[in-house]
Amino acid sequence: MNFNKLGGLIPAIIQDSETGKVLMLGFMNEQALMLTRETGKVTFFSRTKNRLWTKGEESGNFLFVVSVDEDCDGDTLLIKVRPAGPVCHTGSDTCFNEKNEEDILFLKRLQDFIDRRFREMPDGSYTTSLFSSGIGRIAQKVGEEAVETVIEAISGDDERLLYEASDMLYHLIVLLTYKGFRIEDLARELRKRHHE
Repeated sequence: MNFNKLGGLIPAIIQDSETGKVLMLGFMNEQALMLTRETGKVTFFSRTKNRLWTKGEESGNFLFVVSVDEDCDGDTLLIKVRPAGPVCHTGSDTCFNEKNEEDILFLKRLQDFIDRRFREMPDGSYTTSLFSSGIGRIAQKVGEEAVETVIEAISGDDERLLYEASDMLYHLIVLLTYKGFRIEDLARELRKRHHE
């Protein structure tokens, strides 16, 4: 890294690894970068305090490092993190006063959860019982939920439509997982077909 351009400091862009939102911008010196890599928590050099400062040292809202990447010129960092709470001192999710959430990304978390169920097969889990019943039963459940979704769409009950469509999607993810796929595979297939 080239720490000489800005008198020993480099800008560090902090991005949520899951949502992709830019959370904040800070500055690091060599020691801050070293501590960030060693501890797995983002540490900056505070220009106002004139010292190293680990984000969250007072609030507990640490930034847990997922990855650290240098830009092409070696003078800026992109640090992807998992935030442990609001990032801004004002209480906002980001220092740019944005919400750090994307409901669509819950599908990835659900996929990860279903993957864990498939690996671990814990007793007493409905998902485990589906996996244990085999592909025929799982496919049947997808079909049943699809029919219930269609019925609710035709009957005009929007609340029930969303409920049944959610059941259908959940069972579809279970089916995909059983066959060795993920919901992201569907996204890739749809992207291939899409022409703007």
